[in-house]
Amino acid sequence: MRETPEELKELQALLDASLSRSTSHLRSIINTESTLTAEQLTQVLTGMCTLALSTVTAKGEPRISGVDGHLLHGKWHFGTARGAAKARHLAARPAASTAHMRGEDLGVFTHGTVEILNPQHGEPAADWPDLLAYLKDFYGDDSDWDNDVVYYRLHPHWMSVYAPDFAKLIEADGR
Repeated sequence: MRETPEELKELQALLDASLSRSTSHLRSIINTESTLTAEQLTQVLTGMCTLALSTVTAKGEPRISGVDGHLLHGKWHFGTARGAAKARHLAARPAASTAHMRGEDLGVFTHGTVEILNPQHGEPAADWPDLLAYLKDFYGDDSDWDNDVVYYRLHPHWMSVYAPDFAKLIEADGR
């Protein structure tokens, strides 16, 4: 868990607000008995989590692909090749949605806007050096991080979590 108490508070406020704004159908599935708190979520989402990332083409057609996601400081971080179609989509239309699912045990659904953390031209995000150190520690240092990959932070405006059994998730992680 890398979140500060303030980041956990912000994440909890987002989770609460998102659920309260959701449809009655969604609230019949995701409720206080079948969701996680921000603190529980950050305990479960450690390391790399495969995300389904949804972007939109110039014609308004949806596209979905997979990315390695890392929940850090209460926000999803993910990367792709600079020449990937999803990189072009996000550069032109930064709205994105992600889903991380583990069978019927966990579903984390997020909508928001991406920020490019390491633009090829221009200044990187202020926290890029810390994130880069985390990524190199996780993946190794054999990539040209400045030219080969582009990394994003998804600033969520909506996030919802389905998890009917927190203890089962923790047990599955071997804790």
